Amino acid sequence: MTNSAQPDEAGRPTANAMRRALRRARDGVALDVTEAAVLLQARGDDLDDLTASAARVRDAGLEAAGRPGVITYSKSVFIPLTRLCRDKCHYCTFATVPGKLRRDGHGMFMSPDEVLDIARRGAAMGCKEALITLGDKPEDRWPEAREWLEAEGYDDTIAYVRAISIRILEETGLLPHLNPGVMSWTDFQRLKPVAPSMGMMLETTSERLWSEPGRPHYGSPDKEPAVRLRVLEDAGRSSVPFTSGLLIGIGETYEERAESLFALRRVARSYHGIQELIIQNFRAKPDTAMRGMPDAEIDDLVATIAVARHIMGPAGNIQAPPNLIAGEYERLIGAGIDDWGGVSPVTIDHVNPEKPWPQLDELAERSRAAGFTLAERLCVYPEFVQRGEPWLDPRLLPHLRALADPETGLARPDATVEGHPWQEPDEGYVASSGRTDLHRTIDTTGRTTDRRDDFDEVYGDWEALREQAAPGLVPSRIDGDVRAALATAADDPTKLTDDEALALLHADGPALDALCSVADDIRKTVNGDDVTYIVTRNINFTNVCYTGCRFCAFAQRRTDADAYTLSLDQVADRAAQAWDVGAVEVCMQGGIHPDLPGTAYFDIARAVKERVPGMHVHAFSPMEVVNGATRTGLSIREWLTAAKEAGLDSIPGTAAEILDDEVRWILTKGKLPTATWIEVIKTAHELGIRSSSTMMYGHVDQPRHWLGHLRTLAAIQQETGGFTEFVTLPFIHTNAPVYLAGIARPGPTTRDNRAVTAMARILLHPHIPNIQTSWVKLGQEGAAEMLRSGANDLGGTLMEETISRMAGSSYGSYRSIEDLVAIAETAGRPARPRTTLYGEVPEERQRAAKASDGQLPELLPLVD
Repeated sequence: MTNSAQPDEAGRPTANAMRRALRRARDGVALDVTEAAVLLQARGDDLDDLTASAARVRDAGLEAAGRPGVITYSKSVFIPLTRLCRDKCHYCTFATVPGKLRRDGHGMFMSPDEVLDIARRGAAMGCKEALITLGDKPEDRWPEAREWLEAEGYDDTIAYVRAISIRILEETGLLPHLNPGVMSWTDFQRLKPVAPSMGMMLETTSERLWSEPGRPHYGSPDKEPAVRLRVLEDAGRSSVPFTSGLLIGIGETYEERAESLFALRRVARSYHGIQELIIQNFRAKPDTAMRGMPDAEIDDLVATIAVARHIMGPAGNIQAPPNLIAGEYERLIGAGIDDWGGVSPVTIDHVNPEKPWPQLDELAERSRAAGFTLAERLCVYPEFVQRGEPWLDPRLLPHLRALADPETGLARPDATVEGHPWQEPDEGYVASSGRTDLHRTIDTTGRTTDRRDDFDEVYGDWEALREQAAPGLVPSRIDGDVRAALATAADDPTKLTDDEALALLHADGPALDALCSVADDIRKTVNGDDVTYIVTRNINFTNVCYTGCRFCAFAQRRTDADAYTLSLDQVADRAAQAWDVGAVEVCMQGGIHPDLPGTAYFDIARAVKERVPGMHVHAFSPMEVVNGATRTGLSIREWLTAAKEAGLDSIPGTAAEILDDEVRWILTKGKLPTATWIEVIKTAHELGIRSSSTMMYGHVDQPRHWLGHLRTLAAIQQETGGFTEFVTLPFIHTNAPVYLAGIARPGPTTRDNRAVTAMARILLHPHIPNIQTSWVKLGQEGAAEMLRSGANDLGGTLMEETISRMAGSSYGSYRSIEDLVAIAETAGRPARPRTTLYGEVPEERQRAAKASDGQLPELLPLVD
């Protein structure tokens, strides 16, 4: 039987295939890639049928958005910050070389004065967007670019983009829309506070157009499809309103074009951060390798817009550049666009300099002729203006409010475009607010609800996440010989192969008992029988956070009933209380509060040291370090150096979860990627700031992920020697969003806990000598069992613990010294106190702790 989707001899789809695809489009049935590829080839009456149904989808979306019959545009200036680029796209006339820039009297980058002159002229004419476009990482290819940046005091191009964006905001009032090409997750954190929106064209997902000699993207590292898709995903994880799209007619097949559209839909669905798709038609240019390539036909553009509309649905925004369409305004509106993009009364289109922008009067008239009213928007779409946090950084809100209509989110035509200060919120640490007694009442009153009321939006699309998680949840088949692996582990753990290690991570029954016995023997050789603990206090200074970690039940919006932020005095008071009862350490971590300046962490460390000079400050996860660095504009090394000067002694190795991005991007929407976590930890170690290491397991992970995580930690420790211990963190599922959504399993089993603890001891030997178990997550009996499975440390008294309790842990917020000694005795072992760095505790501290049993005077009783 012949498949109706098969093409005929001329390569066109069959009439049956076209009729079926058109019918499904008319009926609103979800298309697949094959059907989309068929529809991309619609012409004549078939194309009219396709565009009619696409227009209906668009109209339904505009009606739902509250702007029926409105087509938008952004009044902008185009600022080509640098035309140097490390890529070599065969169709591009934007990129040039240093010699040509010099001959034309230009610098390697536009100077601040040149940029601001354009921006001021735009502001005077009512423009509200500064479109900043530049080549990818020019300093990586051109020494002249690197020399210019160094001479002007910038570490890299992104640093200059950030600095010039702040000046545009402050001195002109225009809103920067940034197109710096491929960006890392860290780049997004650096730029988000200075720009309401950013963009990068996907162009195509065709691998062959990048990898094969002679193809348009050959020799251009930043045009690798996987790299560009990762940028789109990082934008979504960072809650950055993002523009992307396709460049059609550069040699891709219809199937490849369809696959590209579905890739864009997948990202949009997962993160809800794609604010618009640009469908741009290729136009051949002189003096390029593709000068002989035919231009994309207008029918091709119309069909692609219509198919994009069907794939993206009514909520998508689709744009076509009005200067590249040969006057076919009505046809493009009829195909389903709802936006004309940026149009400038001041500057040319520097990417297509031969194609002038239409006059706004003409654009309005041609839109009106097609039945639409032209309305001005900002560079960030109205949906995101109205959503607010976490999509818009607080530092940008005054700039946006000056230009946006609060009712519609569109631009106010009568707005005065003028500069406003760009600054840290409130110019300092925020005041105390909210439920600041949560550290006590979590054990009595408990949390107000089991989830935030924005549960269905803040974490991304749950259905898309289920699809993404499914492959990783399938257990691997293990064929390794457990007995041989046990023999290797007992003889020399450093010689365990990955296959042997995986076999042991799956061990159960008598084999698991034998594994734990081997691990316990290693523990006894390394640590002796003493079980160590530390008299410490946890201080979670805020739980306000918009990162979107799907495993976290601690994070709250600032308006939620359980939200709180401590003042500096309250932090210092808690540290002083802890010192009075014998503590040697405070462990301080908090949510990524949008109103806290990047220097707040320094203030917190300094406040503790000023009140209690002898207290060890163990504080700020790698995520907090990156947040502080990006907010202050410092490098990670510079920020950590300043934190150390303010009083930071060591950092917790939390925010690791599982050091495998396959798992991380299911667990969290916006937390730092594995490579950045490693960078922070290594940098801290190089600066003499030691850290713990952790692994949270038992959610959407598998033993193969545990193995990779432990191998990564061992490799870091061999390089830096900076880890003090490894802490096992079993996943607490009860109130975790990813569990409530039906994706994660309900935490690890007892078997999992024993296997992880034992294998941590074995795989990290002899590099990390201390293995800590968590009484908070496992309780007394569970912690004692881990002490018999290779662990030697019980962690701290804590005095208060909010994160696990908010997640649903039933083991309370504190343990007295007597309680911890009892856990050790249950395992048949003695206990002794330690410092953060596993040193001896001064006699004076031991006496103070013994007198109070390590407890604060007003702790409330535990609840069952």
